Amino acid sequence: MSEAEKTAVVTGVSTGIGRAIAKTLIDAGWRVFGSVRKEKDAAEASAALGANFTPLLFDVTDDAAIRRAAEKVEKALGGRTLDVLINNAGIAVAGPVGYLDLEDLKRQMDINVYGPIRVTQAFLPMLGADHSRRGAPGRIINMSSVAGKMASPFMGPYAMSKHALEAMSESLRRELIKHGIDVIIIGPGAIKTPIWAKADELDVDRYRNTEYFEDLSRMKDMMQAYGDQGLEAEDVGQLALHILTAEKPKTRYPILKNKFAMWTLPNLLPKRMVDKAILKRFGMASRDA
Repeated sequence: MSEAEKTAVVTGVSTGIGRAIAKTLIDAGWRVFGSVRKEKDAAEASAALGANFTPLLFDVTDDAAIRRAAEKVEKALGGRTLDVLINNAGIAVAGPVGYLDLEDLKRQMDINVYGPIRVTQAFLPMLGADHSRRGAPGRIINMSSVAGKMASPFMGPYAMSKHALEAMSESLRRELIKHGIDVIIIGPGAIKTPIWAKADELDVDRYRNTEYFEDLSRMKDMMQAYGDQGLEAEDVGQLALHILTAEKPKTRYPILKNKFAMWTLPNLLPKRMVDKAILKRFGMASRDA
């Protein structure tokens, strides 16, 4: 690996946004270290992404595996700084808050919030928190969501995790100014990735005896269609490359179709008005006072 070669660690490169980011960076001449959870995924990603890709085998909930991966990258860097860490790995848990299984919520937070913290702590020295390393300080990109600012009904667990990630990113960015390490958030809307296909795995029957069963059934049908109408994962890959080549990137980048209607306007309107629009979209009626 040459001194001039740009380097990235990207979590969750088996499919979707993580895979698209890894490919975009590699096509631009970067060396990418990408995390997967299974050996077969490591082999498949290596075959698809080529010689400039190095798989890292870890789950973001496994401290020991993360440390082993960090040691592997540390050895490859040979005292240089890492140019970017992209915390992308995550899951989406759905369900009405009033009936939520707290173990499901704990799993959601463990992967989407504590996971990025674990990975960030492991790679911070390489990003430039260790001032003895050669090269300029790196950057961190945290993959949030539209849900990091706006929460839909029945997506409380996912939205909670992304709101927490946004708060962590804000604090971290201000803390890491001391080291010259920047922190940027990407907030996608619907992107055509396998996460939307997993709507079929949502077990709405567990809520059959609640007032939300019919609403959840409609939401399950809507989710796949919503994903099918989204942007391509490659669009997020190109955005990540833009952020990494910009001299002074913004702190947060929303990326979604119908940006004015789905992002700008809801952030300008009163919350009660947005509530009514969301209830109408989900076919939900409010009880009269």
